[in-house]
Amino acid sequence: MAKAKTSYVCQSCGHRSSKWIGKCNHCNEWNTYLEETSLVSKKTSLALQKRSQPTTLSEVKTLNTKRINLVDKELNRVLGGGVITGSLVLFGGEPGIGKSTLMLQLAVDNPALKTLYVSGEESAEQIKVRGQRITSHLPETTIILTETEVSYIIEHAKNLMPDLLIIDSIQTIHDANLETSSGSISQIRECTNQILKFAKPLGIPTFIIGHITKDGSLAGPKVLEHMVDTVLQFEGDRNHFYRIIRATKNRFGSTNELGIYEMVASGLRGVKNPSKLLIGLRDKGFSGISIAANLEGVRPLFIETQALVSKSAYGTPQRSATGFDLRRLNMLLAILEKKCGFRMGMEDVFLNITGGIKIEDPASDLSILSSIISSKEDMPIDPRTCFAGEVGLSGEIRPVQKIDLRIKEAAKLGFNEIYISKHSDLSTVSNTEQIVIKQVGKIQEVFEILFS
Repeated sequence: MAKAKTSYVCQSCGHRSSKWIGKCNHCNEWNTYLEETSLVSKKTSLALQKRSQPTTLSEVKTLNTKRINLVDKELNRVLGGGVITGSLVLFGGEPGIGKSTLMLQLAVDNPALKTLYVSGEESAEQIKVRGQRITSHLPETTIILTETEVSYIIEHAKNLMPDLLIIDSIQTIHDANLETSSGSISQIRECTNQILKFAKPLGIPTFIIGHITKDGSLAGPKVLEHMVDTVLQFEGDRNHFYRIIRATKNRFGSTNELGIYEMVASGLRGVKNPSKLLIGLRDKGFSGISIAANLEGVRPLFIETQALVSKSAYGTPQRSATGFDLRRLNMLLAILEKKCGFRMGMEDVFLNITGGIKIEDPASDLSILSSIISSKEDMPIDPRTCFAGEVGLSGEIRPVQKIDLRIKEAAKLGFNEIYISKHSDLSTVSNTEQIVIKQVGKIQEVFEILFS
């Protein structure tokens, strides 16, 4: 017979305690523990007869995963070629970045799919206004439900049997059987579990929109990310037009893919060739600018890096980086001073990655150092020159992955020359006559060629 068990759950990290405590020992937050009651039932060994039995891996039947091809090619690429039937996708991003717009766009742009769009944040009238901005013809297959009670949502979904289910957002959905408020750890975990149990057996792909915290992580318990099949992160600066969608977890595909969107009046439009948009059109004569031949997943992405170096007016030099790791910038400046003799100790250094893009590819190291020296010496770099090389602590230029894709894309974009490591493998590179490949071993060699 089942009996009630009372425990206390931290609403910040999900840690359980047998008694209430003021400060959580795991996340160090104060007054976050709330009481939670659960039923515990005693199971006998007879229950094992109704459970699954051990079997060898060779006897397991192969899972036939069917993918639904979406109109949105960028989202298709990030998901691994389409959305898997019965999969649960968690879609997170900052407020106002366009999560709801992209999900509504997904619904109206796929009229062949009966889509149930559940909104707990907006009214049906507000959703229709946004839908009319996306398209002039709203399909009959897009069904709107403004409800926050999870049992009612599942009941309507059972009656409609949609091909696609969208929940906006999981923080607004609640279960009436739980005493905690919407958005709490218990509510998010229980509501997601009920949606999972409903959608998985019926093969209904489900997109769940989630809020993020101030530090950029998805709000709610970490177990939420373990429950879903795919976690998508929507990034970008609201002051810029570009948005990036990337997968931080994908059970049915790679997490190296990247989708880029441009915010326009009619919604979010996929960018086919982002390199042309991220490389500024400029005349010769501007110092502190260079082009990095980056790679996001298997997609070459050429980005303009801008640097400004000036004498410090207050004694303590400033270091600022937009779209790049500030700690790595400090490391590169230390290499520059130690190995090349450039005195950066009393210089203000400002670094900017154009387009609101955040880069993590180490191949951008050589481009960033080149733009810094270009600004310090006030000597411009040829706009038709790009860089792809990781800089080591001893000042050596290290090879980067997929150099053949970077060189091929540079030639297609009209670059005249590209600087890479002399240790790079060029056996798979073809049509090298279209671009001059300069192989260097140390950063001193690069600066001697560029600024001699």
